[in-house]
Formats: sequence, structure tokens, C-alpha cells
Amino acid sequence: MAGAPQIFDQRLIRARRDRIARRGAAADADFLLARVADDFVERLGSIRREFPVAANIGAYHGLVARRLRDVPSIGQIIDVESSLGCLELSGGARIAAVDEALPFAQQSLDLVVSGLSLHLVNDLPGALLQINRALKPDGLFLAALLGGETLKELREAWLLAEAELFGGASPRVAPFADVRELGGLLQRAGFALPVADSDVVRVTYASPLALMREIKAMAASNMLIERRRAPVSRRLLFRASEIYQERFGLPDGRVPATFEIVTLTGWVPHESQQKPLAPGSAQVRLSDVLKPSSRNPATKE
Repeated sequence: MAGAPQIFDQRLIRARRDRIARRGAAADADFLLARVADDFVERLGSIRREFPVAANIGAYHGLVARRLRDVPSIGQIIDVESSLGCLELSGGARIAAVDEALPFAQQSLDLVVSGLSLHLVNDLPGALLQINRALKPDGLFLAALLGGETLKELREAWLLAEAELFGGASPRVAPFADVRELGGLLQRAGFALPVADSDVVRVTYASPLALMREIKAMAASNMLIERRRAPVSRRLLFRASEIYQERFGLPDGRVPATFEIVTLTGWVPHESQQKPLAPGSAQVRLSDVLKPSSRNPATKE
């Protein structure tokens, strides 16, 4: 973490997860995490290899691990979470640790997963390097992070409301990385066969306030270090809600919200993996492949 910009208040993140643990996991507020867990089950279920020891980084209350325990190829799953309250709900092997300081020996894990947590670390490149070191050769990393399209409507509404009322805006919605940037980070961390794909999820709420309440229930409300520390005034809250409704409201009165889930997949290099052909080793010239056929000429319309 040395030299990494400090964007997120890790103590506040832990405190908010402790709070949702005390109140009990809310199924409605877990819909994104449940979607990620189901996607992980499908992806890992199609891979024909065993994962005897796995770690679930940023485990929240263990939902992802509980789903993955039904995958026959996965052995022990260790939940890693900074919130002691959430760990008490995980129901399996667990370790109290932050995402940026993983307590695993080098080459000790076969699989590392992370569901909607790593976008909140201050040093994501460093965290990916630690994960790479903790995985055995041919070990798999599978993670879901929130991407740049997430809550774009809410971000715009807050910016416009604060600019209108106060002549400027304070940070309120976390900055999320672009899918291409995340794919590049996998390569920099030393992962082979890196893949980053995006799933844009659009849901609707009865009102902007209903969306904000659900974000709070997710323990995902403003956790930026540079956030405005004064409580949000009623005037600002209602103006932001009005702008949200005016700009994005649907004919039936509901409002949409966008969430982008970026899924990262990478393998620790191993001699058994596919490798690109060496330059000059191709057996067919590219010009021959691209040459139009005389029997089926290209046409223009």
C-alpha cells in the first residue's frame, strides 16, 4: 500500500458491514451479490479441474462461499473479511483480514474469488499482486467488481443538486474503473489468459429515496475519505431526488438505476496452458486469407 492514493475509508467500510451484520443480511439488498455468486457457480462448474483450497476475498456475510460449496470441484473455502460481525455469519472457515493485506503463504491456494469487494481497495494493483503470489501455478483468480457505469444516474443527480444549491460538488459516489483498465491490471499483476467482461444490470425503484435506502442496506453508501462530513441536509436530499426523477424518471413513476459488474478471470502461469504462436510460425499467409474470392466477389450497396 506504500504510495497508493488513499481514496476509501477502510474503517468506515468495516463499520458499515458490522452494522448490516447486526441487522441481519437482507435478501433484497443482496441481489447483486447473489447474481455474482450464481455467475461464479456457473463459470466454475464448467471448468474441468479440482480446486482443493479456495479463498473468498471480501466475503461480506459469506453468501458467495455458501453458493460455491455446492460446486463439486471446490474443496475448502476460506472467507476473508475485515468485519468481524460479517464473519460470524459466514458459516465456514474464516479469517479476519483486509483485502489489501492477505494472510496467505506463497503458492498456497488453488482458487481465489472475490464478489463486489475489490473495487473498494485503495491499492488494487498491489492486491492483485498478492493474490497472484498466493495462488499455485495454474491457480485461478475470479472476481467481480463494480465498473464505471455503476450508479451513473445517481452520480449526475447529486452533482447537479450540489452545484445548484452550493455552487460546487463534493465526492459522493465512488469512482469505478473501466473494464479495459481492469483487464490491463490483470496483465500487470502477472496473470495469464486474462479476461475482463462487463454485465450491465438495470433495475428500477419506486423512487430515488428507495434506491438510496437500498444502497445503505448494501453497506455501499458514501465511504470516500474526501466525503463531506456534515450530514446531508433535507433540502439537498430532496433536490437530488427531484433532479433524478426529472431526468431519469419512467412513465410509470419509477426510476432506473444502472449497475455494471465487471468480471475478471486470470490464471497463474503454468507450462500446461495455451501459449501464443511465436512470430513467423504461421502456416498460412494473412494476405491469402483476406484475398477476395473470384467466385464470390464482394458487393457494395
